[in-house]
Amino acid sequence: MTHAFEYDPFQAKAIAAIEQGVSALVAAPTGAGKTAIAEYAIEQALAANQSVVYTAPVKALSNQKYRDFYARYGDRIGILTGDVTLNAEAPVLIMTTEIYRNSLLEGERRFARCAWVIFDEVHYLDDPERGTVWEEALILTPPSVNILALSATISNAEQIAAWLTDVHGRGIHVIRESHRPVPLKVTFQCQGQIQRTPEELRGRGYRGRELWRSPDRHRRHREWLENLPNPVDRLITTIRQAGHLPCLYFAFGRRRVEALAAELAATDFLDADERTRLLAHFDTLCDRYRLSGDRTAAELRGLVTHGVAYHHAGMLPTLKEVVERLFSSRLVKVIVTTETFALGVNMPARSVVLDTLRKRMGGRFSTIRAREFTQMAGRAGRRGMDEAGFVYLRINPLEVSYPEVLQVIHGKPEPVLSRLNTAYATLLNLYRHHGARWFDIYHRTLHHYQSAKSARALAEGLMQRKLALLRTMGYLTEAGLTPKGTFAAGMYGYELTMGELYANGVLDRLSAEELAMLMGALVYEPRPTMPPPETLPKAVGHLTQVCDATIRAIQRAERKAFLPPTKPPHFQLAPAIEAWMRHVPFEKLGALCGADDGELVRGFRMVVQLLRQLRAIPGVSPTLKAATGQALAAVNRDVVDAEQELRMTLAL
Repeated sequence: MTHAFEYDPFQAKAIAAIEQGVSALVAAPTGAGKTAIAEYAIEQALAANQSVVYTAPVKALSNQKYRDFYARYGDRIGILTGDVTLNAEAPVLIMTTEIYRNSLLEGERRFARCAWVIFDEVHYLDDPERGTVWEEALILTPPSVNILALSATISNAEQIAAWLTDVHGRGIHVIRESHRPVPLKVTFQCQGQIQRTPEELRGRGYRGRELWRSPDRHRRHREWLENLPNPVDRLITTIRQAGHLPCLYFAFGRRRVEALAAELAATDFLDADERTRLLAHFDTLCDRYRLSGDRTAAELRGLVTHGVAYHHAGMLPTLKEVVERLFSSRLVKVIVTTETFALGVNMPARSVVLDTLRKRMGGRFSTIRAREFTQMAGRAGRRGMDEAGFVYLRINPLEVSYPEVLQVIHGKPEPVLSRLNTAYATLLNLYRHHGARWFDIYHRTLHHYQSAKSARALAEGLMQRKLALLRTMGYLTEAGLTPKGTFAAGMYGYELTMGELYANGVLDRLSAEELAMLMGALVYEPRPTMPPPETLPKAVGHLTQVCDATIRAIQRAERKAFLPPTKPPHFQLAPAIEAWMRHVPFEKLGALCGADDGELVRGFRMVVQLLRQLRAIPGVSPTLKAATGQALAAVNRDVVDAEQELRMTLAL
């Protein structure tokens, strides 16, 4: 198989590895052409009557890849993401990494003919919350399956490849490309002025100082370093006059995104003809996506009139899709967005703005990492269209020091480190398939490979204590998993809470509404600033009592075993779930619980995924299975139905 263009040297090297049947880890800048390598592996496998798995870190990227590949390969493509199942027997399956990992743990036979598994954005190994899933998926990939790992921001690729070689007993080629097809030019806005070089920034922005930021920086340095405001309108005028539109403007926080979009819309970026065409396109898309009466869509239309839009996780997925399609049309000139837009979604622009180099991480504000900068800045510059990509950084010298700025923009991306945190369900599934040999798995982990002896001992102790707890609580015996253990093995992330409620007969006594509200309480993590609902459904009182008692018992056992505590349920979504199941219009639900539209849809879809896991567990009683089916039918409809949404986008 060939493409209609000449391969770059790094692409040719990767394709040679694929032709030889050798695994490969490709580290190349965003926009360099890594997707062409994945397509080559897919088409080679299809020609040999073999199958391929393509994993992605987020469902939005999975959906986009499904649409892209469906346009190229048709019915030979399927997708499994937990809330979407289309053409599950297809030879090429797009999966979230969680679904792929779960399928491996469950010993599915679908991988018998699998030639390649493609890990897109493999640096997600380093994600604090989900990195362990990637690590487990890489370890459990069958030795007969080749690995193609892709990343734009992995600095220790050789170490990761050496680890995988140890795990699977076969080599993996590392292919690096540092050259960007479209070079980047970085400009700064500091002290209300534009600086074209780091040297200008140091002299005019930092007054020639290079002191590192410290906790008392404001007090010690305000005398010599006054921070003048950086007007957004002045920056965007500079970008416009330079001919650097369209622009992606990255900001941290949904409210900040919306406020900036409103401020930028004071500038009119469109002529009369562009405005007419853009509004017609917007109205057509809203009509097709059934958004014509949506409040947020109406607000967004006012911004679109001026060539501006915004995009963040609090929006309806279909409305985000509308914004992406508008940007692809090149009529929207500025999109203000959170950093999630930088991940995989193929929406390059001529220029990128970073509103700040500081963001909230782990409950405190920190300077962004070089890897995050690379991911966002990588969206600047369209291959074949732009001679360069232009990155504009808004700098507050009282928040970030000059050396930190240099580290962010010129520093080597941080190494990918193990985030192993083996869940109870993973241990149960490993024990089911490997018995006492399950513990050998730890010695194959990236954590073991990267860690010193003391850290290895701590990790081994943690896993042993988890296993002992599962044994003490009746989830397994020397003979294997108990019925409670078999049930809990299918409830990834919520094993102990659901396992105890199941064993105590609580689940069998719940109505469909109660079951859905319970699932919502397990999956939802309210924002710190989110107020509790003014009123809760009557059933929540009983559910809270039962759950509190169950969680207290679990946490007592965990404290005794020196284990981290199981997360308690949060019933903030319960009023919205109850109302939705009683067919209250979606637009009225946010007022019941204080959640944004996008949060509600995401929470409801996680409920759907958990209900599907519950329904698939062997041995579930007919009563519980019936209630699960009723809950699924009542929740998974209209804007919540991800399959319907994906089919809708294919039809456009």
